[in-house]
Amino acid sequence: MTGWRGLLAGLALGLAVPAAALAPEPSLQVAARGTIEVVFSPWADGEAALLKAVDDARELILVQAYLFTSKPLARGLAAAHRRGVRVEVMVDADSNRQAAPGVVPELLAAGIPVYADDRHNIAHNKVMIFDPASSRAAVATGSYNFTRSARVRNAENLLILRGNLPLARAYQDNWLRHRADARRIASLADLPGRKRKEDGREPDRTPAD
Repeated sequence: MTGWRGLLAGLALGLAVPAAALAPEPSLQVAARGTIEVVFSPWADGEAALLKAVDDARELILVQAYLFTSKPLARGLAAAHRRGVRVEVMVDADSNRQAAPGVVPELLAAGIPVYADDRHNIAHNKVMIFDPASSRAAVATGSYNFTRSARVRNAENLLILRGNLPLARAYQDNWLRHRADARRIASLADLPGRKRKEDGREPDRTPAD
């Protein structure tokens, strides 16, 4: 019995190490401050709220997009890029490869760096981060995809949180962490495809803008 006990103890110890290594990180707690703009579509215009935030940015805009087909938002980001704002976009590889028409070619043509996140089953973030190192810091997040459907047809929510520097920095850190695993693309053809473990697609049911 002693031998069996030793073997079981050894197995338990061996299994404990990987389990500890894969333990989830603790969640972040950020003090509430600043203002929160709340948008419920289709009744309120989430795209207009995002375009205002894009227009207000002066230094940096970071985007994480599960699905990006909104041409007005793409044009707004291109205009920000032209006026000297650093703009970078990270997209879910599979969804934006299949989006027809998407805005990845337009972003690339404007000179905006675009990264494809294909490490995860779904890169499901819908986030924009604005000027995270300044008093103008803002974060836009919610269920709202950057699509016409999200604006006029879907039931979505969008929050734009302004004036909370620690929150903006936390989102920036998360964006940079994902970019480290993403690949920069030069054309739509560079977007890699992959097999999903589950069907997590959110089809855009109306034409692009």
